[in-house]
Amino acid sequence: MAATAKERAREAGRQVRNLVLVLGDQLDARSAAFDGFDPSSDAVWMAEVAEESQHVWSSQVRIALFLSAMRHFRDDLRAAGRRVQYVALDDAANTQNLGNELRRAVGQLRPARLIMTEAGDWRVAESLARAAREAGCPLEVRPDRHFLCSREEFALHAAGRRQLRMEYFYREMRRRHRVLLDAAGEPLGGQWNFDAENRESFGRQPPAPPPPRSFPPDAVTREVLALVRSRFADHPGDLGTFDWPVTPAGARAALQDFVAHRLPDFGRFQDAMWMGQAWLYHSRLSAAMNLKLLDPREVIAVVEQAQAEGKVPLAGAEGFIRQILGWREYVRGIYWLHMPDYAARNALGARQELPGFFWDGATEMACLRDVIGRTLRLGYAHHIERLMVTGLYSLLLGVDPRQVHEWYLAVYVDAVEWVELPNTLGMSQYADGGVMASKPYIATGKYLQRMSNACGSCRFNPARAHGPDACPFTTLYWDFLARHEARLRRNPRLALQVKNLARVPAGELAAIRAQAAELRRRGGQPPARAGELDLAGGGGKAQAR
Repeated sequence: MAATAKERAREAGRQVRNLVLVLGDQLDARSAAFDGFDPSSDAVWMAEVAEESQHVWSSQVRIALFLSAMRHFRDDLRAAGRRVQYVALDDAANTQNLGNELRRAVGQLRPARLIMTEAGDWRVAESLARAAREAGCPLEVRPDRHFLCSREEFALHAAGRRQLRMEYFYREMRRRHRVLLDAAGEPLGGQWNFDAENRESFGRQPPAPPPPRSFPPDAVTREVLALVRSRFADHPGDLGTFDWPVTPAGARAALQDFVAHRLPDFGRFQDAMWMGQAWLYHSRLSAAMNLKLLDPREVIAVVEQAQAEGKVPLAGAEGFIRQILGWREYVRGIYWLHMPDYAARNALGARQELPGFFWDGATEMACLRDVIGRTLRLGYAHHIERLMVTGLYSLLLGVDPRQVHEWYLAVYVDAVEWVELPNTLGMSQYADGGVMASKPYIATGKYLQRMSNACGSCRFNPARAHGPDACPFTTLYWDFLARHEARLRRNPRLALQVKNLARVPAGELAAIRAQAAELRRRGGQPPARAGELDLAGGGGKAQAR
């Protein structure tokens, strides 16, 4: 419930000892920032500012989720008797800049000290540190206990290693936190990783997973939706189906629903895709965890318990836990180990502009049209759709990785830079040259044909590399191998793919590369009609591998 004018005036007159800063992705009442909090002398500061929705062109769905969760957290803090200095987006005095708002709060409240938990975004951390210095107020930054591996612990893990690999980090984390281990401390089932069992497609059978639990907007959320529609009308996204959990109670309900109804089949089908189906067997929990509405320890414990009770196959439980205890912790470590220069890396020298259809989904390529359309509408796509549809096309086309990063940060509801940037720039675009991943994740359109039903409704043939009906993924795959052959030849994990390139006749490869160049000239958009493209070529021997 919002404070009345009388209550705000009374609070303004109270002296503040510690002003606790809470950002939109720090909605955890048990965070280290609240250690020692004294309701009689301390206060909480939170601010909604337009800058955080405009430094990238954020989706309306992403904006609404953050603002609604923030306002619910504010109300919970006030209900618990904590004083909250809250700046709403439409407050008349709002400067719409986080640093400026912090300076204004310090000027009004005159706190002896500022306290915050580590930010999840290097840019925000620097902005607040600079604002505190300029305001002449000491800032204490405390570790983020939400994570199972601190920044310092990850730095120790990385020290002295020529190469970092998530698999070894993940094993350390399993041992340290005793997750999915037997009494002797060995991995359940005799192996650490069950990836080989978790790569099934749906084949020709349409999936029929139970729909995830819905969370209809309450009064607070409805107010936010109206504000976002008005203030950010030109931003992408559709708020008509907004139903994300925005409270800890909602997030726990979503967790229980996932474990009961979709986790049993998550492992088998975690890489599978199907046109028109966004959620499939996935959890929808990443946004709640990244806003700190849900503790990863609780998620891991619930999944472990379900596996121990025989409700979930070991391979599925392990695959899901690896995403949280492995990848999630690993990418955060990479981010803070290498920032700020990490964001500028471009190991493959990619310079192409992001295709314009990434903002409206208007393309004849069925897989991209479907994934981009759902992403813009819902603020969500599962990890394989991000890596092997939008990410793969951007990588093969040669899009500037900074632009790919900014698009992912803008459109996905769970995007906070510490997790989004390494996954996009490193894992998806290989722009860090192998820090995150041991190889570029590249494939022809045949991969998409195997893992989805998109190709059945698409006019492009994933088996053809050039010609009017060639799949642009397949065309660009062979062109990518040719453009980066010298680098890729040195990577043992790509030896077979580079060897296959040598088997393509010179004339055919020239035709493929000419068609790839035409795709790039057209901004990644294939010709709308087959007759638009008239390129000489061989007999189509470079089939998809």
